[in-house]
Amino acid sequence: MQTVLLLLPDFSLILLGAAIRRWMHLGDHFWSGVEKLVYFILFPALLLNAIMRTQLDLGAALPLLATAFAAMAGGMLLGLLPRVFLQVPALSFASIYQCAYRFNSYIALAVAGMLFGRPGIATMGLVVGAAVPFANLVSVWMLARHGEIGLWREVARNPLIWATAGGFLLNLAGFLPPPPLQAFLGRLADASIALGLIAVGAALRLDGTAGLRLLSGWLLAVKLLALPLIAIAVGRAVGLSGLNFQIAVLFAAMPTASSAYILAMRMGGDGRSVAWLISASTLLAMLSLPLWAAWLIG
Repeated sequence: MQTVLLLLPDFSLILLGAAIRRWMHLGDHFWSGVEKLVYFILFPALLLNAIMRTQLDLGAALPLLATAFAAMAGGMLLGLLPRVFLQVPALSFASIYQCAYRFNSYIALAVAGMLFGRPGIATMGLVVGAAVPFANLVSVWMLARHGEIGLWREVARNPLIWATAGGFLLNLAGFLPPPPLQAFLGRLADASIALGLIAVGAALRLDGTAGLRLLSGWLLAVKLLALPLIAIAVGRAVGLSGLNFQIAVLFAAMPTASSAYILAMRMGGDGRSVAWLISASTLLAMLSLPLWAAWLIG
């Protein structure tokens, strides 16, 4: 119950975002601007500030990243299984296949910060920064025959990757930002969590049904149940413990990223089914994440 109460503010912000979009009628242009502000300015500031100022254990980083990547790889393999039993149009499958392994960075960083403070944000930031290119590469590869997109350009211009790399390099160099810069980055970081979660809620779409119900149910089970179990098994096998083990499992338990919808639409995919899956996984994660967190914190 205590863990549920800890995560309640984050989930409340998601629901608030959905309510604001439904009843305030601010328009798509407004929400597009909010998403760009969070993605390109606020969340990079959060990552940079947290990683730069936190003592990092490089020796423990490799098992942590190996566990996170193993969980994602497990999702990719399990996500392919329905192709053996179900007749699914190639474009539709390539679109919703992303939902088996992609993760919502906003929720990941918010939950890590709420449960573990700045060290949690820094540790999750390292995982997110390393995993984003991997997820993008696989997703674009699956959709590549159905559309055109500059893969390496998209990876190179991802602000979360650059913020993670920048914070990591500054941390290794021993750079300590002067107080005015610390305050500036701190203010941006404080704003990022609230606006990021509100934007997640505003993007929820449950006004239709998933066109591929059986496949969608399988992908939801893979993302919210199988991936955390894989992370637990791999993490224990490689000797992860403490904060790194907790972050690895929470990362694996995240709902699907809203960027999966953007990619599917840009490449001519089945955006409607992807939007439904993103929304369903986000709402179901409000139930599953507190359970995983309660088990981890114990």
